[in-house]
Amino acid sequence: MIIGEKTFTRGTHVMAILNLTPDSFWKNSRVAADDALFAAERAIEEGAEILDIGAQSTRPGYTEVSAEEEISRFANPVREIKKRFDIPLSVDTYFSLSARAALDEGADMINDVYGLTHDGDMAEVIAKYNASVCIMHNAKKQLEGDIFPQITAFLQNSVNLAIDAGIDKNKICLDGGIGFAKDRLQNLELLASYDRLSVLGYPLLLGTSRKSLFGGDVNDRLEPTLKSTKLSVKKGIMFVRVHDVKQNVQAIKEARDEYGMC
Repeated sequence: MIIGEKTFTRGTHVMAILNLTPDSFWKNSRVAADDALFAAERAIEEGAEILDIGAQSTRPGYTEVSAEEEISRFANPVREIKKRFDIPLSVDTYFSLSARAALDEGADMINDVYGLTHDGDMAEVIAKYNASVCIMHNAKKQLEGDIFPQITAFLQNSVNLAIDAGIDKNKICLDGGIGFAKDRLQNLELLASYDRLSVLGYPLLLGTSRKSLFGGDVNDRLEPTLKSTKLSVKKGIMFVRVHDVKQNVQAIKEARDEYGMC
């Protein structure tokens, strides 16, 4: 997969979460705009290969902010990070107005939690900038029955939207949407068989970091997150989106050693 100037061909790579929000579900992940450069530098030093900036929480029960508010939060951090660091930069938004602003400031990828279905202009904006996209599964209601046909059908439809708009197929990755429109058992089922989504022919991104499928308090979910990262290595998942960069980078190294991978 191509993101910015970097091509990812194999292995599992860490995407670091930088939340420019006051209400993200784990308070330790929240970064003030003035501290974004320091947070980016630390993530890179710890081994992150992609940064993902979010300016709107999508935790359960979140209160939506406008595209204009998103832009006011991320515009300067995106601009300054791209000036300072040579690293692919993703912006997490489902508004095409925000996507356009992020790409104008130098972002390389849009991470859309509604898989290009919330805003009818999103795919066209991404294509216009020749940018990359992460397409995530989501739904208005919780899934029922066999979840995999429903997830793959949604993702295939979103891929079709992307291709029809002119997005390069080498700049698309897919996210099964753990924590979105699924209950805890469904999330665990999806995680256990996440590689089934590879049937669509695109690289996969896994986002489980400190999420509620692991139960307990958010501060106690690092260990199960690391186990899911090791599972990603075993199953050939290309990206893991995480809060704790250093620990997840180490988990990937340990899993490679355990499974005899280069």
